[in-house]
Amino acid sequence: MFSIITLPIILLILALLVVFSGIYTVQQGSIAVITMFGKYRRINRPGLNFKLPFIETIFRRISIQNRSVELQFQAITKDQANVNFKAMLLYAVFNQDEESIKNVAFKFVDDKSLMQALIRTIEGSIRAFVATKNQSEILSLRGEIILHVKEQIDVQLESWGYHLIDLQINDISFDEEIIKSMSRVVASNNLKAAAENEGQALLITKTKAAEAEGNFIKISAQAEKQAAQLRGQGVALFREEVAKGMASAAKEMEFAKLDASFILFSMWTESIKHFAENGKGNTIFLDGSIDKMHRTMQELMSISDHSKKE
Repeated sequence: MFSIITLPIILLILALLVVFSGIYTVQQGSIAVITMFGKYRRINRPGLNFKLPFIETIFRRISIQNRSVELQFQAITKDQANVNFKAMLLYAVFNQDEESIKNVAFKFVDDKSLMQALIRTIEGSIRAFVATKNQSEILSLRGEIILHVKEQIDVQLESWGYHLIDLQINDISFDEEIIKSMSRVVASNNLKAAAENEGQALLITKTKAAEAEGNFIKISAQAEKQAAQLRGQGVALFREEVAKGMASAAKEMEFAKLDASFILFSMWTESIKHFAENGKGNTIFLDGSIDKMHRTMQELMSISDHSKKE
């Protein structure tokens, strides 16, 4: 009797164990890939799921969360300079479609093989880009390097079921000797720029000084010219007025029937007085003879007649 009762219980327990062995859960952020007899069967999403016990197996649990990896490698520029890179790669499964999940599950033997291929692909893309540039250009091309890598490997990663979210190049450095030579080049360029600036400043200063001196000479010459013209006009006017005055005096004396020698004598004495008052010790000889005065008077009279005719 005991054995008869026990057998159904054992069978029930075995059945429950079989049923429960087919029940499993998939964690949030991951997808289970199910195979049957080694062949792909389906995918199961997060939550409580069921598979056929002993027939279906969970081939792989694939994380659909973002993953990151740090890279450190070396590249050579066009002018044969070694460049050291430190980068951070952020990637994830392309999407949750069945085809993408199948690519992730079956393209590579394991995650190690995937990471090796991914890292080598990115390193190769960066090395190919750096090989076309000179060392002086690399530090300013961080953004261009990232864009180049994304353009080159996006299609390749998609065929593997992944996509590149971000690539951050955290550090770009050169060998110590190259850094020293670059520092010397920068210093020499700075000295050259400073010398050029000083030369330009000196040229501008001298040019402005020359322009100012030229303007001063021009203005001085124009002023001197105007002054000479005014002096000449003054002398001419003075002489004209003197001639007119003397001619008028001679004419008046002739009309009054006075001897013209009288006015000449008066002029002679006034001149002597003026020389005595304003002289500085110089000796001046004046011809005071009657003949000389008479000849001078005749010349003045001829000037008066000429002015009258005009």
